[in-house]
Amino acid sequence: MDKYLLVVMIFLIVTIPIAFISPATGEIREQPFILLFYASIAGISVIILYSSYKERKQRQKDNIKRRSKK
Repeated sequence: MDKYLLVVMIFLIVTIPIAFISPATGEIREQPFILLFYASIAGISVIILYSSYKERKQRQKDNIKRRSKK
């Protein structure tokens, strides 16, 4: 996973508790920000899928190079 994607993923992971806990008071919110929670989960999913897709494509290129050298 790229450094940039890892940093974005860390920010998304941090926003999950913020959806349920008020950062100013530290108390649990009466009405949590459900949209923020689901947006964070969706963002993490997209990053994981994109990262695995990118790694798979790179592995395929490496395999083609390795096979063509023989």
